[in-house]
Amino acid sequence: MTQAIPSFRNYSYRRRLRWRYGLRLPFMFMRIGAHVRDDDPVGAAAERGAEVVQFFLSDPQGWKKPKPHPQAEALLASDLEVFVHAPYMINIASLNNKIRIPSRKNVIQHAEAAATVGAKGLIVHGGHVTKGEDPAEGFANWRKFFERQVAEGGFAVPVLIENTAGGDNAMARTFDSLKLLWDAVGEFGAGFCLDTCHAFAAGEDLVGIVDRVKAITGRIDLVHLNSSRDEFGSSRDRHDNISTGTIDADQLAAVAASAGCPVVVETPDEGQAADIAFLRDRAGR
Repeated sequence: MTQAIPSFRNYSYRRRLRWRYGLRLPFMFMRIGAHVRDDDPVGAAAERGAEVVQFFLSDPQGWKKPKPHPQAEALLASDLEVFVHAPYMINIASLNNKIRIPSRKNVIQHAEAAATVGAKGLIVHGGHVTKGEDPAEGFANWRKFFERQVAEGGFAVPVLIENTAGGDNAMARTFDSLKLLWDAVGEFGAGFCLDTCHAFAAGEDLVGIVDRVKAITGRIDLVHLNSSRDEFGSSRDRHDNISTGTIDADQLAAVAASAGCPVVVETPDEGQAADIAFLRDRAGR
């Protein structure tokens, strides 16, 4: 539907469509997909009926520079919307030079590699400082990273900072911390990825969460629409499918409907097709 109405970005046209079809319009035009296996994202998308794919370009638990992806040309030629997730080891906020410096290098390398597969963004976790360290220094490290890279011409693709589930010293767990982080990086064009499981685990109410996030960041570029295996405020990052998780399915659908951006489920593989179908059904597609 998005391709059939290319002028949807025009505000006056959007306003007329909203008047005609109602407030569900952003959901109707939303593209939905999944985090899929690294080696065959095109095939995995077809299996799930995904319009969006997210995947790793290297070992998520390592520091290696990404190699050229075997499906780069196929991804560029496809109608898929592509996002790349950076390795979990990255911690831009760290006060430890042996972690922070390779983290910066790795983000830059992954952004360059993400551009070669046509990615719309590179998702990077907010990171943390360790117990006893001043969080202000972690926010400052994020600012220095963006400031220096923007001065050198910017990133090859937008960097989307993702909220995290646990840790008292995390940069993007609570929305109070997220506000301080955005005070540091917002002016440099940082993007934001909202993870519903992480927010739920951090004790953030999902009702009205999109408005609360946008009041801080001014944007949501991607939603990781995940349910949880644990209770509210658990600080545990354990994703579950929409039908079996502890987060109310209606709340998850409401987040997707109001965010106005692509949605990726990072749920167990066997239930991803059903998760995507549920969201499409709720969108009236």
